[in-house]
Amino acid sequence: MFTGIVEELGEVVGVTPTAEDSSLVAVRGPLVTSDARHGDSIAVNGVCLTVVEVDGGVFTADVMGETLRRSALGALRTGDRVNLERAATLGSRLGGHLVQGHVDGVGEVLSREPAPRWETVRFRLPAALSRYVVEKGSITVDGVSLTVAEVGDGWFAVGLIPTTLSATTLGNRSVGDPVNLEMDVLAKYVERLLAGRTVDGAEVPA
Repeated sequence: MFTGIVEELGEVVGVTPTAEDSSLVAVRGPLVTSDARHGDSIAVNGVCLTVVEVDGGVFTADVMGETLRRSALGALRTGDRVNLERAATLGSRLGGHLVQGHVDGVGEVLSREPAPRWETVRFRLPAALSRYVVEKGSITVDGVSLTVAEVGDGWFAVGLIPTTLSATTLGNRSVGDPVNLEMDVLAKYVERLLAGRTVDGAEVPA
């Protein structure tokens, strides 16, 4: 479990195919590797990966084909910057919201609108995920916990403060770039619990 508060910007130092549909990814992250051990979880752009090895501030992780297909990690190349966060502990501050590190889909940067104190960024949203996004609700974009500022037909917008722009990859994402999206898990549980029940005479879809 994570909180969506990025601890550091790491750098991909190697992507090595290990089979037809999997890769071994090596990432430099001095902070997140300072206490990392084999088997620990580290979120890379919002994807929970298991540490295979740690060596001199670099950790490696196996990325399965399922993860490569359902997230933007398949597009990673050596030299790319990535958002890193270690798994939360029971004593951690919950500065963002509960994040599982399980990507629900891939979105796309649609536009950026700079302002004096913040920047509004709009993202394309897969149709199947639209029902989970509400104004002022939480969403995770590339591992960053954000508050939804506006929702439209097939898109949502967030406001990024200077700290987020400088401390995460969202500061240099360009229009057309893919991003990992994770919906608020509470919304998915509520939908599941209500499935098959009726509200005002209408059945709630599964």
